[in-house]
Amino acid sequence: MKPSVHIIPNACASAIFTPDTSRVFRDDCDIVPRQIDDLRSYIPWGSDNERPYDILKLIEDDETVSTCNIFNAEICYGAGLRYNTDKLASSVRVRREDMAEEIEDFTDCNSIEEMYMGQCFDIKTFGFSVAVIILNEKGDRIVSVARREALYCRFSPVGKDGRIEHVHYANWRKSSCPDDVETIELLDRRDPFHDLKDRISRGSGCRKFAVLAKLPTVDSTYYPIPYYASLFKGSWYKIKRDIGIAKHSKLRNSAPIRYHIEIADKYWDKLFQAEKITDPKKKQERMVQAKEEIIDFLSGVENSGKAWFSQYFVTPDGKEQHDVKITKIDNSKEGGDWESDIQEAVNMICFVMRIHSNLVGSVPGKSQTNNSGSDKRELYTISQASQKMYRDAIFRPHKLIIRFNGWKGAFPECPFIQLTTLDEHKDAKTSTIK
Repeated sequence: MKPSVHIIPNACASAIFTPDTSRVFRDDCDIVPRQIDDLRSYIPWGSDNERPYDILKLIEDDETVSTCNIFNAEICYGAGLRYNTDKLASSVRVRREDMAEEIEDFTDCNSIEEMYMGQCFDIKTFGFSVAVIILNEKGDRIVSVARREALYCRFSPVGKDGRIEHVHYANWRKSSCPDDVETIELLDRRDPFHDLKDRISRGSGCRKFAVLAKLPTVDSTYYPIPYYASLFKGSWYKIKRDIGIAKHSKLRNSAPIRYHIEIADKYWDKLFQAEKITDPKKKQERMVQAKEEIIDFLSGVENSGKAWFSQYFVTPDGKEQHDVKITKIDNSKEGGDWESDIQEAVNMICFVMRIHSNLVGSVPGKSQTNNSGSDKRELYTISQASQKMYRDAIFRPHKLIIRFNGWKGAFPECPFIQLTTLDEHKDAKTSTIK
């Protein structure tokens, strides 16, 4: 249900209907596996398998939440992922330079930067990401790696050994046939490297495997509930949206009057006489045109600071009589009682998303407290330093690739961008966590 505003007859009031966002993360019934075909089944994401789409809808419906979400992904991305080859071990068969060139060729051909961007969005939005590795025909080398969007991934039921055996990838909103569902064998989450080695040694003919990077939350066996779920279960998200809907409804249905424009009847007579207009229809059209000209004068940005001249005379009793009189109505207090509520709601949303509101510039108003440059720099550094947990999870498939391919001494690394002070004579530098 979309938010809507309805006028209550004979009450001079309106009612706002909004969906209950707290129910997005609530399952009203037991979740049971769904069949793809006779051999395959999956666990739906939420009781109706629509939970990830509902989460995205809630994020996209609010400007602050969507901005915070992309900011979190950007912070996690840092200076980008790279395979560090500075400490490559010497090899009798392969020289260090050749191995570094092989690693560079692998990262370039597989667009590691773009894949890492997607992993950051998935891990920050849904709490997990799925990478697919592809081996060569011989099975002794990983030659390709790609991302599977978490939005379209569903897990198979847990097997007898307590492990999830497959990842199913498809556009679940379409009535797709079983042939449209890609089923990928999932490596053991605890030890994907030795699981892969064991499968190859046992003669497995499969050459495509999925590697799961998941935050070890305490809530769900299959799909983690995002850390920001409390935002939609609480009230501040709804308060901010309700205020926006109410203001929009007021502008459309009962916009406050800002200017009072008084036009004397004699003004029209003089105008028609000067332009020699006698046709009643043309008189009406000229009146509409004149009103539009006044409105354009008052609202046009290019007219800011200009003055309006009109004739008037004073009656014997001392009253002024104007042909055209424009009076500005003081309505600064009209609707102003919501300004502090909006600011408080924005601050609460940023707090839940673990972002200081000054870093994303989402606090409205001119009088809010603004941090100094040093404070913002430290806040930015703290935000980047707190991403280690997420990056460690994202690095799992990349560590597997490096180890399986025998690139001894190489390791995945994501330097973070450190803003500098003015005395260093540069804007920023990259740094790594040792």
